[in-house]
Amino acid sequence: MEILKKKQRIGILTAGGDCPGLNAAIRGVGKTAIVTYGMEVYGISDGFTGLITKEYFQLDESHLSGILTLGGTILGTSREKPYKKKNNGSSSISKPELIKEHYDQMGLDCLVCIGGNGTLKTAHLLSQEGLNVIGLPKTIDNDVFGTDVSFGFDSAVNIATEAIDRLHSTANSHKRIIVIEVMGHNAGWIALYAGIAGGGDLVLLPELGYEEDCIIKYLKERTAKNKPYSIVVVAEGILPDRKKKSAAQHISRLISEKTGLETRETVLGYVQRGGSPSPADRILATRYGAQAADLIARGEYGNMVALKNNAIVAVPLAEIAGIQKLVTPDDPVLKHALALGTSFGCGI
Repeated sequence: MEILKKKQRIGILTAGGDCPGLNAAIRGVGKTAIVTYGMEVYGISDGFTGLITKEYFQLDESHLSGILTLGGTILGTSREKPYKKKNNGSSSISKPELIKEHYDQMGLDCLVCIGGNGTLKTAHLLSQEGLNVIGLPKTIDNDVFGTDVSFGFDSAVNIATEAIDRLHSTANSHKRIIVIEVMGHNAGWIALYAGIAGGGDLVLLPELGYEEDCIIKYLKERTAKNKPYSIVVVAEGILPDRKKKSAAQHISRLISEKTGLETRETVLGYVQRGGSPSPADRILATRYGAQAADLIARGEYGNMVALKNNAIVAVPLAEIAGIQKLVTPDDPVLKHALALGTSFGCGI
């Protein structure tokens, strides 16, 4: 008598901030798991919150059709950090214990966690508690350690670059300095790449800091050379206290007061995280998702899917959890920009 083998059952969640490519990743995991391996796939609602409240639904191919190009996430997301507080309100059961309990009740063989640094750290902690976990790196900030790039970054750089392109024409028309602020609390990857792609004259990054006198001197020298306008690209995290004013507002006022040159600021904001993913992000998220299903089929848990030298590989969560990938002074892209005359505010 033939014994039927139980289908593997996996859960997928998206946690942290939304970004382009999440649905492409969900589709990559789900379709590969269903079509290639015959797995059962469940979507968990609103990040780790859905595991705590036990809110989930089965994903079939119909749920995964037509979502490749969609922004956001069909599963919803939240910034729930189950390890941040020990107790679950008045309950004696902690949130991690609830997650473990519901993981077992759902009959999951693996949990796929799609998110950035915080999500992957939580995924590692759950892995240490005995859950089978696979992580996928997503963030527009590109600051996940252990991978060359996270999906969402390319889309954000495209959006920021287009904004800078548009600001060139108005800056030139009015002979103004325009300061544009892009996202990046601790990591300046968007500012660096969009600044270079958009022909920014001055780029300020959280990792490098800046000197006010250096900024003023550089812009005055451009004016003296009959360069009628300048584009200044700043990451939002260059100020230690971001509550009082935006980075763009601070730098704009500094320039206006110290140079007397007409200066305006633009804060790009959440538009960088919205909308349809770029073709590069669709491909990357799909590759990540398919590899996640492959790892599950082989029982290679406790890993994050990563891109290294254009190869999709598995990196142990233990090696990357809690570590940020930041811009360094010896970054080759930054050094090439310096050679072209781009200023980084004397941060290096």
